[in-house]
Amino acid sequence: MNSRALAGQVDEPLRPRPQRHTTLRRQQYATRALFGIAGFAAAAWASVVPFAKSRAGLDEGALGLLLLCLGAGSILTMPLVGALCARHGCRIVIWVASAMIALTLPLLVTASTAPALGAVLFVFGAGLGAVDCAINIQAVIVEAASGRPMMSGFHGFYSAGGIVGAAGVSSALSLGLSPLGGMLLASGLVLVTLWWVSGGLLPHGSPREGPVFAVPRGFVLLLGVLAFSMFLAEGAMLDWSAVFLTQERGLPSAQAGFGFACFALAMTVGRFCGDAIVRRLGPVHVVLGGSLLAASGVTMATLIPAWQLSLAGYALLGLGASNIVPVLFSAAGRQKAMSQAAAIPAIATLGYAGVLCGPAGIGFVAHHTGLPVAFLVVAGLLVLVAAAAPALRDR
Repeated sequence: MNSRALAGQVDEPLRPRPQRHTTLRRQQYATRALFGIAGFAAAAWASVVPFAKSRAGLDEGALGLLLLCLGAGSILTMPLVGALCARHGCRIVIWVASAMIALTLPLLVTASTAPALGAVLFVFGAGLGAVDCAINIQAVIVEAASGRPMMSGFHGFYSAGGIVGAAGVSSALSLGLSPLGGMLLASGLVLVTLWWVSGGLLPHGSPREGPVFAVPRGFVLLLGVLAFSMFLAEGAMLDWSAVFLTQERGLPSAQAGFGFACFALAMTVGRFCGDAIVRRLGPVHVVLGGSLLAASGVTMATLIPAWQLSLAGYALLGLGASNIVPVLFSAAGRQKAMSQAAAIPAIATLGYAGVLCGPAGIGFVAHHTGLPVAFLVVAGLLVLVAAAAPALRDR
């Protein structure tokens, strides 16, 4: 009899552990790929907006109204996803939502009337919203099972997917591929990638308690307000940084996109480094320091009259903001005020509302006071996020 048997230990209970470890690694890889798919699909659409606008015969005002259909589809779908994942599992919800995305990507560039494009945008937005919520639910579960911070890295793949989608589709179109061909290629990549990682999709979701539609309250409401603020800042960068650089800094229109490029690249780098930063500093310091760094970047870009420093300021904004939203979703997975299945969709919905409201709010303030003042309002909002950071301490 060996010493292990004398100690009352046997080998059998240890055997499942390597299999469980392999399953967890597969789930981690799949979650990263899912975030990449979501970012890739959103960027693929952004690359063909001018073609869709031209085919449907729209002016800027009509296109702006139709884009609200995309937001409406997302916001109406997000609150349902937690209940659907709890009942059917993340795997089914992600497959169905991704199929909606893959189906509608080619239709976005073939719709020839405004009503048809609006209907396709609504379905596309519903798919994007459902995927965004479902992958964050899976990410919270996988992060908890892994026992270490992983959310920033997951969101980093969303940013990387966006860069790949924008660069890939734009390059394909530049080489002579038709918009329909580009969207068919994007749809194929989405489905192939999803099939490749399907073994790592969770067959379950977070347990659901309470009604399907739950109004965020308490700590979850705070997380949602902070997410709204951060997404508002990101939406302001997306829609107004180019206008600011041309109008206030005198950059040619062809170079105005460098502002958002600096922001997006810095955010991607920050997120891939973010898990180690969260482990070292903790979520409170990440939100506090990150929001103050982001506020200083907006302030520098707005007040110092040199376009080079404006680009540097936008990079600081991206770097500072990079890990705040992932920290908020991780906090939603740890809190006990609401079930995860209700809290995560609530935070995602409020965050997406920030993306929709931010550009419009910036435009309203800029119309009455000027664009620099509007950007300083964003900086002030980021300072308020820093002030709320101590409330994120684990309870």
